[in-house]
Amino acid sequence: MEEILSRIDSPKDLLHLDDDALIQLAEEIRNTLCSLLSQRAAHFASNLGVVELCLALHTSFDFSQDRLIWDTGHQIYPHKIVTGRYHEFGSIRTRGGLMGYPNPQESLYDLFMTGHAGCSISTILGLRSGDDLIRTDEDRHAVAVIGDGAFPSGIVYEAMNNAGGMKKKLLVVLNDNRMSICPRVGGLADMFDRLRVARSYVGVKTGVARLLHGIPLLGVPIEKFLGNFKEAIKAGLHGGMMFEELGFHYVGPIDGHNIPLLRKYLAMVKDLDEPVLLHVVTEKGHGFRPAAEDPVYFHTPAPFTREKDRVVSVGVSSSAAYTDLAAKAIEAEMAIRSEVTVLTAAMCQGTKLEAVRDRFPDRFFDTGICEGHAVAFAAGQAKAGLRPVVDIYSTFLQRAYDQIFQEVSLQNLPVTLMLDRSGLTGPDGPTHHGVFDIGYLRMFPNMTVMAPGDGHDVAAMLKFALDHDGPVSIRYPKAPAEDVGSPENFPDRTAVEWGKAEVLHFGVDGMILCFGAQLATACEAAAQLRTTGLDIGVVNARFAKPLDEQVVLQCARDSQFLVTLEEAALMGGFGSAVLECLSDAGLSNTSVARLGISDAYVEHAGREELLASLGLDVAGIMAACRNLAEQCGAGQSEIAQTS
Repeated sequence: MEEILSRIDSPKDLLHLDDDALIQLAEEIRNTLCSLLSQRAAHFASNLGVVELCLALHTSFDFSQDRLIWDTGHQIYPHKIVTGRYHEFGSIRTRGGLMGYPNPQESLYDLFMTGHAGCSISTILGLRSGDDLIRTDEDRHAVAVIGDGAFPSGIVYEAMNNAGGMKKKLLVVLNDNRMSICPRVGGLADMFDRLRVARSYVGVKTGVARLLHGIPLLGVPIEKFLGNFKEAIKAGLHGGMMFEELGFHYVGPIDGHNIPLLRKYLAMVKDLDEPVLLHVVTEKGHGFRPAAEDPVYFHTPAPFTREKDRVVSVGVSSSAAYTDLAAKAIEAEMAIRSEVTVLTAAMCQGTKLEAVRDRFPDRFFDTGICEGHAVAFAAGQAKAGLRPVVDIYSTFLQRAYDQIFQEVSLQNLPVTLMLDRSGLTGPDGPTHHGVFDIGYLRMFPNMTVMAPGDGHDVAAMLKFALDHDGPVSIRYPKAPAEDVGSPENFPDRTAVEWGKAEVLHFGVDGMILCFGAQLATACEAAAQLRTTGLDIGVVNARFAKPLDEQVVLQCARDSQFLVTLEEAALMGGFGSAVLECLSDAGLSNTSVARLGISDAYVEHAGREELLASLGLDVAGIMAACRNLAEQCGAGQSEIAQTS
């Protein structure tokens, strides 16, 4: 039992603790985080790094009234623990338990469900503006905590520019730990590194300002000189001049693991009637040596047991995942094609591109958390004659929607989009499920939309994409890659050809048209149904656009019903494409069931749990086929014999 933590039911319980008790509480929170990781994978190093900052914030403000936004949200665990959710914390990232990101349905202390980087300053400015208009008699503080890894996002500067112009009273806490998931990159990373070593800036800036403001005005030339001198001092000390030019009062950098110091500076800046940026230096993984030494691995590590300052991983799967196959395919193509490049947006580790980065450093580009820029950058490379591969999670590629439209599909450029984490991402929940990409990509002219049915398809699809003169998207889940069988078991398995599906088995009673990685599940369901007398076939669709209309229409005419299967939103998805094809051909009366995700956000749980709850497992597919068979009279005698 954690001596202090077990008595914390709300942030108000923190107020009677002195600094020594808060330091002990920080250690108890870290122990709780380590205990969680013995049970399941979870965000870890990022949460270890903000424990003291979280405690300092909650003892400096009253966030039952004041406003607090945690940017991205994967560092929310200490905040959840001290806002009345400690006794439920063991349920985090499980079905029906706490969400691994902020969730307003759980607590009034969570204002937005955040899971993407960069939006906190925009939303906190909106809250500040709204409170000023609605609650003119009440002064609420407004605080956003944002990491240095999120800072390159363009929306950050749109928000800061707006906030500086409005001169609204708000506090932005820059949590600088030199990391996003992987080490940060780019010019801002260099600037932050210079700021981290300029610890004397705050005091020197104050002294210089006092000196300059005390000198009498001696004419325009001297004034100009003094102004230039002041800016030179700021620039020379690397002291946040860019932020101040945007209208923010810059303070820092300060030690983000020193609770008394944090509280001192928070007390100092909370009464400033202007936008303030407080630069806090932290260590990702702080307090647990393995995580501090390898914060990339310990961002979301596999479950482990702790033995003093070492860890032993448990429950690690040995199965090759789609992500691994995609990374190996990219590396293989880059080895034989000098024109192939790869781009990612701060996701080198997540997309397993470390080997590619190390082997081909001149053709590997990490843009930071700037997905729109990454896609536009790739378009420029394609226009120059290269064959860029943009490897980004499906949910994050949504941030580049306009660039996919304007810079890629409108120009018909050969950019390959590799959509990792398409489908259900399990315990990461609705902010991370990649379920909308089929709908938002297939509407674009020139765009080819693909999905491997199994591991056999991955490398072949990438090769096809790099040979194709136009944009191509390839979606695949965060899951082990199951093969439906070798070419010996399926001798008619076909090569990947533009717009052509692969018929694995033809069934006279019904056909399952599968787009994506549920193919092995579909084959298992069909095989079990055939033992009951229902002859069900399976198609590996491979393409949602262009759809293989010839195969779809043949299935509609020669089978009694169709079931479409996709791990994605049904609205505008693969099943919709099939219905459009049937309607255009005058076959609207065909019996069709669409299996996928309905018009609702899917909560967090294990991926297999979610698939089962949505009817996307073997049992759900079999039930859908049986229902259609009963409706259209397919295989009735055989069903009766086995019922």
